[in-house]
Amino acid sequence: MSDPAQPIFWRSAELPFVELRYIEDGHRVRYTPHSHEQWSIGAILAGQSSFLCGDRLHQVAQGDLVIMNAHEVHACNPAPSSPWSYYMLHVDCDWLGQLLQQAGLQSTATWRPTTQDTLSKLEAFQALRGLGDILLSDTANQHKAEALNTSLIQIFKHLQSDEQANSVPVPTLLSRIAYYLIENAHQDEAIADIAAKFGVSSGYLTRQFKRHYRMTPHAFRLNRRIQLGQIALKNGVSIIEVAGQFGFSDQAHFHRVFKERAAATPKQYTASHIEF
Repeated sequence: MSDPAQPIFWRSAELPFVELRYIEDGHRVRYTPHSHEQWSIGAILAGQSSFLCGDRLHQVAQGDLVIMNAHEVHACNPAPSSPWSYYMLHVDCDWLGQLLQQAGLQSTATWRPTTQDTLSKLEAFQALRGLGDILLSDTANQHKAEALNTSLIQIFKHLQSDEQANSVPVPTLLSRIAYYLIENAHQDEAIADIAAKFGVSSGYLTRQFKRHYRMTPHAFRLNRRIQLGQIALKNGVSIIEVAGQFGFSDQAHFHRVFKERAAATPKQYTASHIEF
């Protein structure tokens, strides 16, 4: 019998633009603030939790959806003494933009970030919960692809009818520095040296990163290393190779940082998945 506290990851080589995480019993799970490369949406299947997205704190419960844009810092953790179960779907933004254009929900295939953190609509919740059930079943991938398209289109119809105001845009210089950190995440260049390279002080850079990205430049770079590590692990690279390749001091360091952000060890991430 599988451990209900251990996360299950579903992915398929035939549908590489989507990944599902499922936790049946996550009442002991604790996430540190982190972000993903993909657009993400989660369904709270049981219990209650606090959902921090950027600087916005929400209390969510069974039947609610939580929504995160790519690279948006967030953390969702169960309320004390509360059961907690959820589905979390990660979707490639470029693929999603094309789907929404084909469905007539946007005029171009260029991905546009969503503006809501949460959604409390029964039909949207049922769509995501049903999709999660299908992806974890032994249904043919063709049927899973059809369910994925149908469910996401239904969810986005609800999202677009209930939009909120956009967040404050990130200054151009800060975006350039963030891009530099993303592109050079495996390097151990001192943050102070990076700040000087862009003509700002390290104190200013840290304050601005915490304001706009909700984490320090160092944490931002660590988060990017974990994203790259996840990609490498999915491609069959060994844990020890990933730790060395992406700037972690040793395998234990990689293990600790990975678990803080994924609530699963690298070994669980590679071993605890279903692929049909």
